[in-house]
Amino acid sequence: MSTPICLYDTTLRDGAQGKGISFSPAGKLRVAQALDGFGIDLIEGGYAASNPKDVAFFEDVKRLELSHARIAAFGSTRRANISPSEDTGCQALIAADTPVCTIFGKSWTLHVTDVLRTTLEENLSMIRETVDWLRQQNREVVYDAEHFFDGYKADRDYALASLAAARDAGAEVLVLCDTNGGTLPHEVFRMTQEVAHELQVPLGIHAHNDGGCGVANSIESVRAGATHVQGTINGYGERCGNADLIPVMANLLFKLGSGFEQDLKMERLTELSRTIDEIANQRPNPKSAYVGDHAFSHKAGMHVDGVRKNAASFEHVPPDTVGNGRHILISELSGTSNVLLKILDMGLEVEKTSPEVKEVLTELERLEKDGYEFEGADASFYMLVQKVLKNHRSFFDVSGYRIINEYRKGDENHLAEASVKIAVDGDVEYTVAEGDGPVNALDQALRKALSRFYPAIAQVRLTDFRVRILDPEHSTQAKTRVLIESTDGNRTWSTTGVSENLIDASWEALVESVEYKLFLDESQS
Repeated sequence: MSTPICLYDTTLRDGAQGKGISFSPAGKLRVAQALDGFGIDLIEGGYAASNPKDVAFFEDVKRLELSHARIAAFGSTRRANISPSEDTGCQALIAADTPVCTIFGKSWTLHVTDVLRTTLEENLSMIRETVDWLRQQNREVVYDAEHFFDGYKADRDYALASLAAARDAGAEVLVLCDTNGGTLPHEVFRMTQEVAHELQVPLGIHAHNDGGCGVANSIESVRAGATHVQGTINGYGERCGNADLIPVMANLLFKLGSGFEQDLKMERLTELSRTIDEIANQRPNPKSAYVGDHAFSHKAGMHVDGVRKNAASFEHVPPDTVGNGRHILISELSGTSNVLLKILDMGLEVEKTSPEVKEVLTELERLEKDGYEFEGADASFYMLVQKVLKNHRSFFDVSGYRIINEYRKGDENHLAEASVKIAVDGDVEYTVAEGDGPVNALDQALRKALSRFYPAIAQVRLTDFRVRILDPEHSTQAKTRVLIESTDGNRTWSTTGVSENLIDASWEALVESVEYKLFLDESQS
């Protein structure tokens, strides 16, 4: 039976070094809980000697009741010509009071001579003595061989000697690091295999993604014998990021049949990815393998027809195995299969030969010719279908609206004011509201006007607003497409509007967003 793989997450340390990534103290604890709940074995909490936030985490995390994961503190070998007991970095590792200490050392002669500016022999002593000292303090040691693959290419014997120094001093696992991220998968496989044969010691992989091979390199290292995999959730990390543990874990399990030290909650893989994005204040990448919104999206008519008949024909794994779902995309390229499956997904019963399916497709083609796009506006497509099926009704009539956007010299804050006049069953409501901008003011005024008739509208808020100029060659007369994302706290939906006037396009999307909410509430009551 093969050795189970240990999963080591470094999102809180290496991932936090990525541009735009920052975790609050509370956020770091939430990340640790999410990783533990999923089944990650080791969580690298931060650089022990780096900053007060990381130091605080090591203290705060002790109060969490983790079910499985252990916490690792990160640091380096001692500095040249000083003992570990006197080195502030080594002292910080012990002060972190974690069961595992991960230290990095130099494998590449170039780094020893040009960066550390010490001798090759002193570097080996730094590795050996630091590992030995940490083991004497009853710490489990993970040794990260920094720049290993570059070092192996430059001086194979010295790179191996640096690993042997850590092994002989008692490191539990030696991690081969592709720190520059430029090694190719076939090289990683060959070198990992050679090291495993030479040293007969547990090996790990720490891959960066500068060459776009972070995930592939991690998998190839496991194929060559590595049993410890490091990475970050969603591939966060310095420069181009680290190996993304999301596809690494899924590929190892589904494609290679690998076993792990802990049973993974793979049905929560998508949830894990999006939770970490939310904590890090990052927009989820829709094209992420396995967990992205586009991962199981189908647009071509032939593909949709195939999925309808047998999902395995165009899906490499069932979406629900990773907690994701199938999405049928609708555009002017759609065939009747797309439209039919999309309508069926909406819970409506129609036949493929039904004239309504053709009517929806015809209307779709007409609207997209005018600049509308429904791939990212499911709510607008839903309302389109309801109109074709004669299920749509108007919840309110709009008598008119007006926007005032005032600028006063010397005043940093511009005033945006909107007035909206609507009628519900002949009962007229006229409201005025201010906002950060004209669209925000319109949104506030519309919901304020409707709240007397439909109190649930108070729950709705905008979460995204995007504008696309469709024909920029027409300059300020260009047609504009607006996409608005809304939520009521339980559901999220998107609507679209098109006009030569940006405000009119925004108003169209706003009105349809509210109508969608009211229609769903009524149909589910």
